[in-house]
Amino acid sequence: MFDDRDEIDRQLLNAYQHDFPLTPAPFAKIGGDLGLPSSEVLTRYRRLLREGVITRIGAVLAPNSLGASTLAAMTVPPENLEHVATQVSVDPAVSHNYARESDQPCHPNLWFVVTTGDEAALDAALARIETAAGLVVRNLRLLEPFHLDLGFSLEERGVRVRRQTQGPDLAAIESVDRPLAAAMEDGLPLVDRPFLALGQGLGLTEAKVLSRLETLKRAHVVRRLGVIVRHRKLGYRANAMCVWNVAHDAMASAIGRQLAGEEGVTLCYRRRRAADWPYNLYCMVHARSREEARPVIARLDAVVGGSAEDRAVLFSTQCFKQTGARLSPTGRVAA
Repeated sequence: MFDDRDEIDRQLLNAYQHDFPLTPAPFAKIGGDLGLPSSEVLTRYRRLLREGVITRIGAVLAPNSLGASTLAAMTVPPENLEHVATQVSVDPAVSHNYARESDQPCHPNLWFVVTTGDEAALDAALARIETAAGLVVRNLRLLEPFHLDLGFSLEERGVRVRRQTQGPDLAAIESVDRPLAAAMEDGLPLVDRPFLALGQGLGLTEAKVLSRLETLKRAHVVRRLGVIVRHRKLGYRANAMCVWNVAHDAMASAIGRQLAGEEGVTLCYRRRRAADWPYNLYCMVHARSREEARPVIARLDAVVGGSAEDRAVLFSTQCFKQTGARLSPTGRVAA
């Protein structure tokens, strides 16, 4: 919980979720900001990583920019949920895997994110998961993002809101960027010169690595470069996925842009419908408790109003896997 953290940990977690220093010695820069030697900054980040408070220090990419990704869902018999969830989590293409509950038993109860290097690999991963589970996988591709930049504030005890509605400039991508992003899947090396170490494994100079990351940030291909936290470890234990069935896509887009500006919304986007899942407008709400989340959800329902034919709220009940997205063909399994 964030209340258990001393002030230095709180600043290391809070201040650098965005805008991590793109300098040759970033931990020295952070140490200078906080009046600490770089060795203590590194020691603390290594400990936070071991404790599972952070998953990595690295990049969050715009969906479908340097690779291909989708949100997928299955309806799993409750007695088989743990077994199937384990099968799904083992697949290296899966980065996030959650059980979610709904008041409708026919609704999907296992939700996961699949990311690969290209469309063919994505289709293969979904087919592989479907075959292993023996269940239908709904492929709910992102169609339009409204708010995808997620951070959690420890200072205000609320979700940090930074809205980036601008899509990625794919023309800015160079051939070196995909291997660079893949090399960062597990995060920056926690050493004095992380960009130098990263470049050495790719045959790139430190200056080239810094230049490419700066360019990708300006192009919104890298949506965020910084400390990636596990929100549950910081007290955000209620995670609600709110979905609406808005008949007309143009109306869904207009409402989505409006929802993205609401306080308490952490993610907002329009997705492809499935044959038995008609919902196309999604919002994520993270809060410390369900009681804290419900007024936010009620406010979002009021914004949508009568434009939706149906809606559902699916709270997460268990996190089976949360790790960085994988662009490389294979990767380590991380729980």
